[in-house]
Amino acid sequence: MAFLSSRRKRARLAPELDDQDLGRLLKSLLATTRTGTIATTDLCAAQMSRLLDQDPGDWDRRTHRLGVLADYLADSHLPRSWATREPHNASALVLHAWTQLARARSQGRPQDTGDATDACLRAAELAPEDPTPWVVLLGLARTQRWEQSQVFGVWNEVLTRDRWNREAYLNMLGYLTPEEAGSRIQVLEFVDALGARMPANAPCAATELTAQVLQYHSVLGRGGFEALVARNHWSQAMAAQALDRVARTWVQPGFLHHARALADLNLLAYALMAADRRREARPVFEALGGAVTGWPWHTDGDPLTEFDQAQRRATAGQ
Repeated sequence: MAFLSSRRKRARLAPELDDQDLGRLLKSLLATTRTGTIATTDLCAAQMSRLLDQDPGDWDRRTHRLGVLADYLADSHLPRSWATREPHNASALVLHAWTQLARARSQGRPQDTGDATDACLRAAELAPEDPTPWVVLLGLARTQRWEQSQVFGVWNEVLTRDRWNREAYLNMLGYLTPEEAGSRIQVLEFVDALGARMPANAPCAATELTAQVLQYHSVLGRGGFEALVARNHWSQAMAAQALDRVARTWVQPGFLHHARALADLNLLAYALMAADRRREARPVFEALGGAVTGWPWHTDGDPLTEFDQAQRRATAGQ
């Protein structure tokens, strides 16, 4: 991951993060779809296929790219058209399924996933070594509240193919929260079991800190007095230790090298500022170079505004 200079850069939403090839594809898709020509689907499919076929076996990068494309194209006809034209293309099937999942999540309508499950299973048959069909199926299982035995079965299929898949761990974390199908105890057990065997710089390294931010948001969501003193969450031993474990290492050049490292640094910057650990947040903001993710900043308002204000507070007095 490229760390940028200490000079503050203009904050910008960057779904591609530091994936320049993906960023160029997003811009090209926007320009191409505006033409409205008959050949639009074929041209866009060729562009997406070319990118997704890069770096075979880099499942971390492939998961990142498919997830970003799915969010970007959630309201577009392109994924369905591509899957219809190329029903034996695993990438087309996974993207089609993931866009259905993204759209259902954004609209709060988990039942509107159509043939997404079938598309995942067909993609898994076509590319048995690829974890991404199972990653999407895990998201569908979570959204549709499958039984835990079924969900863990899908999760194990992902891990068989990609041991530290970031998206899979975060999906399981969300599924196990009290707000979904689990409990606080299950979240703690899940995080503890992962921490006991996970490399410190694995793609799923942010699972523990994500759990703490989710709990912090749960306290904020209660409103009243609890929300007023929610910052106290970060002085509790487990939350403080979660921050301590990563605050110094994640900003070291080259320590985090997975595709969504900048998303994890956004999470770290947010948590450090929520804990009022401004001095430690400064190098994190420097490393981000203004690249902003929607979550978790949008919890308190416009993500760009919240990020920029937090960055200003962190650097005040330098």
